[in-house]
Amino acid sequence: MSWFIEALKKYAVFAGRARRKEYWMYTLFVSIFYIVFAIIAAVTKQPVIAIVFYLAILLPSLAVTVRRLHDTGRAGWWVFIGLVPLVGAIVMLVFLCSDGESGANKFGANPKEAPVLV
Repeated sequence: MSWFIEALKKYAVFAGRARRKEYWMYTLFVSIFYIVFAIIAAVTKQPVIAIVFYLAILLPSLAVTVRRLHDTGRAGWWVFIGLVPLVGAIVMLVFLCSDGESGANKFGANPKEAPVLV
């Protein structure tokens, strides 16, 4: 849950890098919450509940995806490859599952490495 909260704290932060764990834990909790809201919406016959949740979570989802792409050394614009039917989803899945670059890259320091205290 802390990974989900951490991603929400960076609501619209597109700069920097996000570890695989941060991205996938965020995705897991968003999926769980969306299923719960979809069930509530179906039971109450109020689809607006799930729609409002989806719209509220859209920007942080995009931001954490861009930060995850940054961790693999790719620009955030690669997120648009997901719009290509079938092939785009497969390419995005490979990008999001790959390990991040070791050491710092042009998007920032490696989030796996502990900060150096001086």
